[in-house]
Amino acid sequence: MIVRARAPLRLGLAGGGTDVAPYCDLHGGFVMNAAIDKHAHATIDASPDGMLLLEALDRGVSASCLPGDLRADAGPLQLLAGTYLRISRDFLAGERPPLRIRSWSDAPPGSGLGSSSTLVVALVTALAEYCNLALGEYEVARLAYEIERVDLGLAGGRQDQYAAAFGGFNFMEFHAQERVIVNPLRIKAWVLAELEASLLLYFTGVSRESARIIDEQARNAREGASVSLEAMHQLKAEAVQMKENLLQGDLAGFARTLQQGWQAKKRMASSISNPMIDSLEALAMDNGARATKVSGAGGGGFMMFVCDPVDRMRLSAVLRGQGGSLLDFHFSPGGATAWRVP
Repeated sequence: MIVRARAPLRLGLAGGGTDVAPYCDLHGGFVMNAAIDKHAHATIDASPDGMLLLEALDRGVSASCLPGDLRADAGPLQLLAGTYLRISRDFLAGERPPLRIRSWSDAPPGSGLGSSSTLVVALVTALAEYCNLALGEYEVARLAYEIERVDLGLAGGRQDQYAAAFGGFNFMEFHAQERVIVNPLRIKAWVLAELEASLLLYFTGVSRESARIIDEQARNAREGASVSLEAMHQLKAEAVQMKENLLQGDLAGFARTLQQGWQAKKRMASSISNPMIDSLEALAMDNGARATKVSGAGGGGFMMFVCDPVDRMRLSAVLRGQGGSLLDFHFSPGGATAWRVP
């Protein structure tokens, strides 16, 4: 038997960063995000030789060992190793079955689309199906969060795991004691179609390490840095405003809120923007863009641009001329899913 799973990547639309401790523990965080039809993938089957095989196909990295010899600090395979070890510990009474676990993502690490957290959600979903575990969306997301942030000690927020588990457009609330509420939004079909026609997703060609940016952001919140803290309060309010924009079909308001959120986000930490990003933003604004934002923690990865659909071709040509690439996408209503192949 082969089990396959996939989980959708996401666009962070508003409030990103307010889901990171200690801000969300002290003040509560609000995030607005949307899943897209690009995914992280996992495939699991029984090992043919009694060994445990881990393989990240998109990174060209693999390792095999006796199941009992696996450690969480597996370098570039740590997400696969950490997920396997946590499922074994919590649900299999410590038993470590000899499996072949392979993974890949439609986006590179450091892209700003939540690829690392989404991969953990896909792995949890695949292992849950393989081991006949009845886990709901909240349980999958919480488990993926704990694997990445607690077991492996990787810095980051909470939104990515829940976006991948639930899919669709969600307004998320993050409170103290790790309490999370996911509010799915029912957005009219014409609004979704207009958003897809108006949004460009541009990969700068520069992957970045989000942990360093998030560490600076968390330090600013912990120390009460006034400029950074006020920016986070503004981002939180703009997540509420964007929810209203989308539900009411106010696309002009959506663009304004996105741009205001980007200006506030840049005040959260010094490394969120840089001269390359500033240059791309200015060029886009001169060629039809109404708003821009870097997806994820910032510093590189994917940038989002909002434009009138009739300006899409002109803006696309200008952006391609800067050496990056455009990613064609659609919004995805479905969250993480797994299936069996006989």
